[in-house]
Amino acid sequence: MSSSSPFKMRLVHLDLKGAPPKVSYLSEIFPLFRALGADGLLIEYEDMFPYEGPLRLLRAEHAYSPSELREILRLAALNELEVVPLVQTFGHMEFVLKHEALAHLREVALFPNTLNPHKAESLALVGAMIDQVMGLHPGARWLHIGCDEVYYLGEGETSRRWLQQEPNTKVELCLSHMEAVAGHVLARHPTTTPLVWDDMLRDIPEDQLSASRVPQLVEPVLWDYGADLDIHAKALLMEKYRRSGFSQLWAASAFKGATGASQALTPIEHHLRNHMQWLRVAGGVPVGSLRGIVLTGWQRYDHFSVLCELLPVGIPSLAVCLQALLHGGFAENVKARVEKLLGIPSLEMMDFASEGAGSFPGSDILALVTQVSLHLRSSVDALLERDRYVTGWFSPYHRRRKLIHPVVIQHIQPQALSLLTRWSALRGELEAALLRVFYPDAVEEWLEENVQPSLQRLQTLLEDLGEAAGLGGTQARPPAGSAEPGLVASLPLSSCPRPSTHSC
Repeated sequence: MSSSSPFKMRLVHLDLKGAPPKVSYLSEIFPLFRALGADGLLIEYEDMFPYEGPLRLLRAEHAYSPSELREILRLAALNELEVVPLVQTFGHMEFVLKHEALAHLREVALFPNTLNPHKAESLALVGAMIDQVMGLHPGARWLHIGCDEVYYLGEGETSRRWLQQEPNTKVELCLSHMEAVAGHVLARHPTTTPLVWDDMLRDIPEDQLSASRVPQLVEPVLWDYGADLDIHAKALLMEKYRRSGFSQLWAASAFKGATGASQALTPIEHHLRNHMQWLRVAGGVPVGSLRGIVLTGWQRYDHFSVLCELLPVGIPSLAVCLQALLHGGFAENVKARVEKLLGIPSLEMMDFASEGAGSFPGSDILALVTQVSLHLRSSVDALLERDRYVTGWFSPYHRRRKLIHPVVIQHIQPQALSLLTRWSALRGELEAALLRVFYPDAVEEWLEENVQPSLQRLQTLLEDLGEAAGLGGTQARPPAGSAEPGLVASLPLSSCPRPSTHSC
């Protein structure tokens, strides 16, 4: 694929620690990845890898089977997408250390995110994980070993005692574990180069980096997902890494999952700006300084957080970002190519994608999620918080006491029923679409987080109306001087058989 991109490799990140796609969906989307300009995948398996033996407890309920994983690799090869597996080996170990059987390997006993680097069993654990992953990825040129956001490092009891001894430092603690893990990779899989996220390296002085073996063992991946990425600072950081002895560097941008832990729709313009900044970084450093770029697509901020944008929702952003990287910018002709590849008549850059647009795999999910995200909660809020009859004559005070003027029921109930019917139908349509792409637990989670709360509010309102109507609405009369005379004065003399057509 011809390209004017300064990045020789463009890897799409699949974050499987949340809403992992079924293999059938990956078979549909991989050809699109390739057509858009990707030539590789960074697959962060987490608990979706089919670990065996003592590590079997790490598997999620719907973890891929070995045959499914081999099919994923076959589909990737078929579409000329080189696979780089990712195994967390230091920070973000929640999916491992949450298990009681492995909790004794935590750096801080209370927190499951960081591995205790002092214990030989810790290295044996990540070594076994690496070997199983590599066993199903023979010939992989790179293995990403994570090592980002190693929170609370040095705060465990063993670390505190170790740090009290001169000249031990937290930097040495971090670098020594990276060395040990990378050393294991190279000893057992000598043709595979370890990659690491760079955030734990950024503040380490150049002389300490140079004195360690880390620059000879790993290739750092410099990640920055900001729309206002500091180009000059990034160039200085790259120069520091090169002087420290790192022979190859990578960049990492984001096409989704970087603008809010509970973000449901992808702000394309933010992510395009992030990639344009990375193009400027690459254009300002010596040719070949960056081996490639990883377009990250985070699905959770960590193992315990909520889901952010689902993969099909982020596809238009991925398309825009890949094409911008491939062509060195995002001119009108590039935008037109994206629209053609996605089947979108007019791509909305400054706002979220238009509803009902697109013919790419999963575009129906994008359309339905857009409707839910932009209109569901706001329509329910409009009824429950701004409708004059609900706020004026069926407030929380009235609802607790089952107090309502019977005629007001005819103003509120049809609206609530209409909304509930409309959104329940859309929920069913969305559930069916999601189940074609994702496993039932992910579908249940997304709907419970994003749809069910609003539907429950409507259902509860209707139940309260029914109870109040059943009691005649007069079981707890307000005191004299209450708002009821105002109600009577404002209503017509008729019984308002079709209140939705009447405006008081």
